[in-house]
Amino acid sequence: MTRRPYHSPRREAQAAATRREILDAAAKLFAEQGYPATTMGAIAKEAGVALKTVYVGFETKGGVLRALWNRTLRGDEEVPVADQPWFREALDDPDPERQLRLNARNSRLGKERLGVVGQVVRAAAPTDPEIAALWERIQDNYRENQRAIVESVAAKGALRAGLDVERATDALWALNNPDVWHLLVGLRGWTAVEYERWCADTAVSQLLG
Repeated sequence: MTRRPYHSPRREAQAAATRREILDAAAKLFAEQGYPATTMGAIAKEAGVALKTVYVGFETKGGVLRALWNRTLRGDEEVPVADQPWFREALDDPDPERQLRLNARNSRLGKERLGVVGQVVRAAAPTDPEIAALWERIQDNYRENQRAIVESVAAKGALRAGLDVERATDALWALNNPDVWHLLVGLRGWTAVEYERWCADTAVSQLLG
Protein backbone atom coordinates (compact mmCIF):
# COMPACT_ATOMS: atom_id res chain seq x y z
CA MET A 1 0.00 0.00 0.00
CA THR A 2 1.36 3.40 -1.00
CA ARG A 3 1.43 5.89 1.83
CA ARG A 4 -0.17 9.19 0.93
CA PRO A 5 2.06 12.24 1.49
CA TYR A 6 1.20 14.15 4.64
CA HIS A 7 -0.09 17.64 3.98
CA SER A 8 -0.78 20.16 6.73
CA PRO A 9 -1.75 23.68 5.66
CA ARG A 10 -1.33 24.88 9.25
CA ARG A 11 2.21 23.51 9.47
CA GLU A 12 3.09 24.99 6.08
CA ALA A 13 1.75 28.38 7.18
CA GLN A 14 3.79 28.19 10.37
CA ALA A 15 6.93 27.29 8.39
CA ALA A 16 6.34 30.20 6.01
CA ALA A 17 5.86 32.58 8.95
CA THR A 18 9.06 31.35 10.58
CA ARG A 19 10.94 31.83 7.30
CA ARG A 20 9.66 35.43 7.07
CA GLU A 21 10.71 36.12 10.66
CA ILE A 22 14.21 34.81 10.00
CA LEU A 23 14.58 36.87 6.84
CA ASP A 24 13.21 39.98 8.56
CA ALA A 25 15.72 39.48 11.37
CA ALA A 26 18.56 39.00 8.90
CA ALA A 27 17.58 42.13 6.97
CA LYS A 28 17.65 44.16 10.19
CA LEU A 29 21.02 42.83 11.32
CA PHE A 30 22.66 43.06 7.90
CA ALA A 31 21.57 46.70 7.70
CA GLU A 32 22.74 47.55 11.22
CA GLN A 33 25.93 45.48 11.49
CA GLY A 34 26.87 44.56 7.95
CA TYR A 35 27.16 41.08 6.52
CA PRO A 36 30.56 40.00 7.95
CA ALA A 37 29.65 40.88 11.56
CA THR A 38 26.26 39.17 11.49
CA THR A 39 26.31 35.56 12.66
CA MET A 40 23.77 32.80 12.21
CA GLY A 41 23.38 32.77 15.97
CA ALA A 42 22.55 36.46 16.01
CA ILE A 43 19.96 35.95 13.29
CA ALA A 44 18.37 33.10 15.25
CA LYS A 45 18.28 35.18 18.43
CA GLU A 46 16.77 38.21 16.67
CA ALA A 47 14.13 36.00 15.03
CA GLY A 48 13.38 34.17 18.28
CA VAL A 49 14.04 30.72 16.84
CA ALA A 50 16.52 27.92 17.48
CA LEU A 51 19.84 28.13 15.68
CA LYS A 52 19.14 24.73 14.14
CA THR A 53 15.99 26.16 12.53
CA VAL A 54 18.05 28.75 10.67
CA TYR A 55 20.54 26.16 9.46
CA VAL A 56 17.82 23.74 8.36
CA GLY A 57 16.03 26.46 6.44
CA PHE A 58 19.03 28.14 4.79
CA GLU A 59 22.18 26.03 5.41
CA THR A 60 24.60 28.99 5.43
CA LYS A 61 24.64 32.71 6.08
CA GLY A 62 25.10 33.15 2.36
CA GLY A 63 21.93 31.11 1.88
CA VAL A 64 20.09 33.52 4.16
CA LEU A 65 21.28 36.53 2.15
CA ARG A 66 20.44 34.80 -1.14
CA ALA A 67 16.90 34.06 0.10
CA LEU A 68 16.55 37.63 1.35
CA TRP A 69 17.60 38.97 -2.05
CA ASN A 70 15.13 36.72 -3.87
CA ARG A 71 12.27 37.71 -1.58
CA THR A 72 13.03 41.41 -1.91
CA LEU A 73 13.28 41.15 -5.69
CA ARG A 74 10.41 38.77 -6.38
CA GLY A 75 8.08 39.00 -3.38
CA ASP A 76 6.95 36.27 -1.00
CA GLU A 77 5.58 34.19 -3.88
CA GLU A 78 9.02 34.30 -5.58
CA VAL A 79 7.57 35.07 -9.01
CA PRO A 80 10.44 35.32 -11.54
CA VAL A 81 11.19 38.80 -12.82
CA ALA A 82 10.25 37.75 -16.36
CA ASP A 83 6.72 37.00 -15.11
CA GLN A 84 6.29 40.09 -12.94
CA PRO A 85 3.52 42.45 -14.18
CA TRP A 86 5.82 45.48 -14.16
CA PHE A 87 8.36 43.71 -16.36
CA ARG A 88 5.72 42.35 -18.72
CA GLU A 89 4.32 45.86 -19.10
CA ALA A 90 7.67 47.13 -20.40
CA LEU A 91 8.34 44.04 -22.51
CA ASP A 92 4.95 44.01 -24.20
CA ASP A 93 4.44 47.73 -24.83
CA PRO A 94 4.10 48.37 -28.60
CA ASP A 95 6.04 51.64 -28.52
CA PRO A 96 9.88 51.27 -28.35
CA GLU A 97 10.49 54.62 -26.66
CA ARG A 98 7.88 53.89 -24.03
CA GLN A 99 9.47 50.47 -23.49
CA LEU A 100 12.78 52.10 -22.62
CA ARG A 101 11.12 54.65 -20.36
CA LEU A 102 9.16 51.94 -18.55
CA ASN A 103 12.40 50.00 -18.21
CA ALA A 104 14.03 53.04 -16.59
CA ARG A 105 11.08 53.32 -14.23
CA ASN A 106 11.45 49.65 -13.32
CA SER A 107 15.17 50.17 -12.78
CA ARG A 108 14.52 53.02 -10.37
CA LEU A 109 11.79 51.18 -8.47
CA GLY A 110 13.97 48.08 -8.26
CA LYS A 111 16.92 50.01 -6.83
CA GLU A 112 14.63 51.63 -4.27
CA ARG A 113 13.03 48.31 -3.32
CA LEU A 114 16.28 46.38 -3.08
CA GLY A 115 18.03 49.25 -1.32
CA VAL A 116 20.00 48.01 1.66
CA VAL A 117 19.89 44.36 0.57
CA GLY A 118 21.57 45.22 -2.70
CA GLN A 119 24.23 47.23 -0.89
CA VAL A 120 24.90 44.32 1.49
CA VAL A 121 25.37 41.88 -1.40
CA ARG A 122 27.56 44.32 -3.32
CA ALA A 123 29.76 45.05 -0.28
CA ALA A 124 30.16 41.41 0.76
CA ALA A 125 30.96 40.02 -2.70
CA PRO A 126 34.68 40.92 -2.80
CA THR A 127 35.48 39.00 0.40
CA ASP A 128 33.00 36.10 0.39
CA PRO A 129 33.09 33.55 -2.46
CA GLU A 130 29.48 32.48 -1.90
CA ILE A 131 28.23 36.06 -2.12
CA ALA A 132 30.56 36.76 -5.04
CA ALA A 133 28.80 33.96 -6.90
CA LEU A 134 25.43 35.46 -5.94
CA TRP A 135 26.50 38.90 -7.17
CA GLU A 136 27.69 37.41 -10.47
CA ARG A 137 24.37 35.59 -10.89
CA ILE A 138 22.48 38.81 -10.12
CA GLN A 139 24.46 40.63 -12.82
CA ASP A 140 23.92 37.83 -15.35
CA ASN A 141 20.18 37.68 -14.66
CA TYR A 142 19.85 41.43 -14.88
CA ARG A 143 21.66 41.50 -18.21
CA GLU A 144 19.34 38.80 -19.56
CA ASN A 145 16.31 40.85 -18.52
CA GLN A 146 17.76 43.89 -20.26
CA ARG A 147 18.44 41.77 -23.32
CA ALA A 148 14.75 40.77 -23.44
CA ILE A 149 13.80 44.44 -23.62
CA VAL A 150 16.38 45.10 -26.34
CA GLU A 151 15.23 42.09 -28.38
CA SER A 152 11.65 43.36 -28.22
CA VAL A 153 12.78 46.80 -29.40
CA ALA A 154 14.90 45.24 -32.16
CA ALA A 155 11.98 43.10 -33.34
CA LYS A 156 10.14 46.35 -34.08
CA GLY A 157 13.03 47.56 -36.24
CA ALA A 158 13.63 50.44 -33.84
CA LEU A 159 17.31 50.00 -32.93
CA ARG A 160 19.67 52.70 -34.15
CA ALA A 161 21.40 51.84 -37.44
CA GLY A 162 24.61 49.87 -36.92
CA LEU A 163 23.69 48.86 -33.37
CA ASP A 164 23.23 45.13 -32.85
CA VAL A 165 21.39 43.38 -30.02
CA GLU A 166 24.55 42.44 -28.09
CA ARG A 167 26.00 45.95 -28.05
CA ALA A 168 22.60 47.48 -27.27
CA THR A 169 22.15 45.01 -24.41
CA ASP A 170 25.55 45.94 -23.00
CA ALA A 171 24.64 49.62 -23.15
CA LEU A 172 21.25 49.20 -21.47
CA TRP A 173 22.67 46.86 -18.82
CA ALA A 174 25.50 49.29 -18.00
CA LEU A 175 23.16 52.27 -17.93
CA ASN A 176 20.81 50.61 -15.44
CA ASN A 177 23.55 48.87 -13.44
CA PRO A 178 23.47 49.15 -9.60
CA ASP A 179 26.97 50.65 -9.70
CA VAL A 180 25.65 53.62 -11.70
CA TRP A 181 22.83 54.08 -9.18
CA HIS A 182 25.41 54.00 -6.39
CA LEU A 183 27.55 56.62 -8.10
CA LEU A 184 24.79 59.05 -9.03
CA VAL A 185 22.26 58.62 -6.21
CA GLY A 186 24.47 57.31 -3.42
CA LEU A 187 27.57 59.46 -3.95
CA ARG A 188 26.46 62.44 -6.03
CA GLY A 189 23.09 62.97 -4.39
CA TRP A 190 20.83 62.67 -7.42
CA THR A 191 17.19 62.03 -6.62
CA ALA A 192 15.62 58.77 -7.72
CA VAL A 193 13.42 60.67 -10.19
CA GLU A 194 16.45 62.42 -11.70
CA TYR A 195 18.15 59.05 -12.09
CA GLU A 196 15.11 57.57 -13.82
CA ARG A 197 14.79 60.51 -16.20
CA TRP A 198 18.48 60.40 -17.11
CA CYS A 199 18.40 56.63 -17.69
CA ALA A 200 15.33 56.94 -19.88
CA ASP A 201 16.60 59.89 -21.93
CA THR A 202 20.03 58.31 -22.41
CA ALA A 203 18.61 54.94 -23.41
CA VAL A 204 16.29 56.54 -25.95
CA SER A 205 19.05 58.67 -27.46
CA GLN A 206 21.60 55.86 -27.61
CA LEU A 207 19.47 52.89 -28.67
CA LEU A 208 16.72 54.16 -30.93
CA GLY A 209 17.09 55.13 -34.56
